[in-house]
Amino acid sequence: MVIGLKIRIELAEGLPEPEVIIRCAELDDTVRSIQKAVQEVSSGAPRLIFYREHEEHYFSPEEVLFFETAGDGVFAHTAADVFRVRFRLYELERFLPRHFLRVSKSTVLNLHHILSISRDLSAASLVQFRKSHKQVYVSRLYYKV
Repeated sequence: MVIGLKIRIELAEGLPEPEVIIRCAELDDTVRSIQKAVQEVSSGAPRLIFYREHEEHYFSPEEVLFFETAGDGVFAHTAADVFRVRFRLYELERFLPRHFLRVSKSTVLNLHHILSISRDLSAASLVQFRKSHKQVYVSRLYYKV
């Protein structure tokens, strides 16, 4: 709990973008939490939390190989684990970086982790990832993209 925290807002005409300044005697956990919260709000992207059983996990979406729908949920696959996320694929597409690409009705993958694509003109193409045994299929309808 922070005692004596002051918040002051100054209006400045002609300022190209808002600026947040934090003045403090020391850089402690509270100040770091405030900094992180401001960065999350200013990024415009919702916070992505990964769930496994009764645990919340926090890591960069860049570690995700692909997101897929399965059953009643959306799951994020890293090289070694699987986590549930609380967004639908179309919501993830809106705020994830451009190198996350929809490759089927049920899959959005991270192009930065692709090791190979085995093309099959009559069926879906197989994508394999670096440092993982996991693989996904690219639908013929999405392959051109």
